Amino acid sequence: MSLQTIELNDELVAVLNSLNQPVRQSIPELVALELYRRGVISSGKAAEWFGLGRADFIRHASQLGIPFFDMAESEWESERCNAETL
Repeated sequence: MSLQTIELNDELVAVLNSLNQPVRQSIPELVALELYRRGVISSGKAAEWFGLGRADFIRHASQLGIPFFDMAESEWESERCNAETL
C-alpha cells in the first residue's frame, strides 16, 4: 500500500468529519465510489477494495444513489423492444 499526503481545506474536512467515520476511511471510500460511478473501475474491483462481495457492493452503491445499470433512455427503449420480440 502506498501512502500519499494531500491537503484538504477546513470546510471539506468538516464535511468529511460529519460522515461519522474517520477521514482516512471516508476518502478511499468516496474515491472508489466515484471511480465506479464514472465507469473507471468495475463493481468487482470496487467490491474488492471495500472488502465486500460484489452483490453487497452493488447494493451499497445503489443505496447511495449510484445505479448498477447506467443506460441512456434510448438504450432502455431498445432493450425493451428486444425483450418484447422474444
